[in-house]
Amino acid sequence: MPGTLILVFHRDLAASRANSALAAAARTLPRVEIVDMQARYPEARIDLDTDAARDAQMLLNADRIVLQFPIQWYSTPSLLKSWQDAVLTRMYYLEREAEGDRLAGTPMMIAATAGNIPAAYARGGQNHFTIDEILTPLKATAYRCDLPWHPPHLVFTADRLSDEALSKAADDYRRALAGFIAATSSKNPTHGIV
Repeated sequence: MPGTLILVFHRDLAASRANSALAAAARTLPRVEIVDMQARYPEARIDLDTDAARDAQMLLNADRIVLQFPIQWYSTPSLLKSWQDAVLTRMYYLEREAEGDRLAGTPMMIAATAGNIPAAYARGGQNHFTIDEILTPLKATAYRCDLPWHPPHLVFTADRLSDEALSKAADDYRRALAGFIAATSSKNPTHGIV
């Protein structure tokens, strides 16, 4: 199904309040497919030939890609890194012409949850680094793979949100996704946001 492919990298999506609420909000949009990557790879083993080939096809069928995850220890979950190592290595080094070159130009957006307040992610804040700096490896990957980078959608204090705040965060995510879809529609000239 061409449309928006959201790959959720969370070690237990069913137990997550924030990421499961975001995924539920995304499901209300048309032509959105959500894949729980931990359920897909419960042992976190991704075979370069079979699994990576299947996931490469999944990416090639999408009009746009969203990587959704909680920020953990100033980085992505380990499964996301393992997935990149297998799938992107296959697509851009082993099967560049057949897969990587075909994926080029597919817009990408990050949707991330963080446990602290926004001010903590500032140069003078508790974490000393900005979210933009923490996401630099993903931005570099997007640049290397020629996947136009869309501004990330971030949810702060994700594990401490009240029910009302969580509902608002889910609505905000739905609106952000709708904006991403509109901005990257093949009918829209702003397809290549960087």
